[in-house]
Amino acid sequence: MTSHHSRTSLKAAFLDHREKLFRFLRARGAGDAAEDLVQEIWLKISALPTGAVDSPLSYLFRVADMLMVDRFRSIRQAEKRDRDWTEINVGAEGGASPEPSAERRIAAAQEATRVLSMLDRLGPRVAAVFRRHRIDGVGQKQIAAEFGVSLSTVESDLRTAYRALSTWKERGDEV
Repeated sequence: MTSHHSRTSLKAAFLDHREKLFRFLRARGAGDAAEDLVQEIWLKISALPTGAVDSPLSYLFRVADMLMVDRFRSIRQAEKRDRDWTEINVGAEGGASPEPSAERRIAAAQEATRVLSMLDRLGPRVAAVFRRHRIDGVGQKQIAAEFGVSLSTVESDLRTAYRALSTWKERGDEV
């Protein structure tokens, strides 16, 4: 089902939905780096040889998501290096105590990375639909229109994501 309307240039989709991508990244915790990440998405899609894809918005959110996962990992590694340096150079109990919320932020970033990875294994559309609905607060009908799928497909994708999250939570993935 490839009609003229269902295949859109990634660059056109990016320009049309730049603000949505920015808000998505801010909602995911990018903070002041959201603008840099949006620019990085533009650079990535500008380097691609292909001009059009079937679900450009889904593709763009997937790229944004991968950039956030990379960001979580690099922040976690930098904070671990800082913590290790402090323990070596200041001592575990000497000097000022570290801010207690820093460890919670690291743990939350680690958990978010694990959850995102688990959602990604469900497929890019399921993961993107879940993020649009739960993170961006977009209604199911609008998501169906954006992705070019039926409302029942969106509902099914959300059920799949919720089931996987429930199973993940019950197992208590702490690794």
